[in-house]
Parts: sequence; structure tokens; C-alpha cells
Amino acid sequence: MNETYIKLKEFKTKYPSTVAWRLKAHSKVIEKHINPGESVKFVFAAQKGHSSFDIFSTFVVVLTNKRIILAQKRVIWGYTYLSVTPDLFNDLTVYSGLIWGKVYIDTLKETIILSNIDKEALDDIETQV
Repeated sequence: MNETYIKLKEFKTKYPSTVAWRLKAHSKVIEKHINPGESVKFVFAAQKGHSSFDIFSTFVVVLTNKRIILAQKRVIWGYTYLSVTPDLFNDLTVYSGLIWGKVYIDTLKETIILSNIDKEALDDIETQV
């Protein structure tokens, strides 16, 4: 098992109401893109998008010592991969709703919205980022 998946299972065990699917497949995509000399600091899962009803767009988010990586393995073929380097990272906003929370990662080019996160996990995510 890869390091990303082990840390992701720890996160999911600690915060079980986070909505996430196919974690092992998404973790394999992350492991392909970890560079030599890069270490994984924190891992969590969330749905990428604004809607709380969209529960099928799980992304794995990895904070390394050099960047933030987001990845999703597609169901049939291919995958989606995003990387946010420190020079592109602008701001972080955390929103706690009635059931789940959201994290907004603002970059110079776009705002990445991560939703359906366990409300208890929001403080931990904010501290790590």
C-alpha cells in the first residue's frame, strides 16, 4: 500500500462523515505524481465542486512540502490532476455548514471548491494548509 492511501484511511477513520469514494484508485494517481524529494505531509478527501448534492466527484488532496496536489481517477479511463505551487496559492477560506463543510483554495487563476467535508475536519485542514 502506498503512503498516500494509508494517510487517507487515517483521515477517513478520524472523520467518517466526509463523503468520499474510490480512495485507493485516486491515491494511485497521486503516487504517480509525487516527485523525488517530495514528502507527503497531510492527505484528505473531498468532493470538488460547490454543490453538496454532487457526491460523485471525489478528489484526493495531498499537501506536500512543495505543493498541493489534487487528483481523481476517472471511472472508465484517464484521470484528472491539479497541482498548486506556493507561488500560485493566494488564500484559503473555510465554511462550516449545517452538515458538511467546504474549503475554498484561491489561486491566481481559479478558486478550487472542495465540499462535503466532515465539519470536525475543517480545523485540521486549515491548520495543515
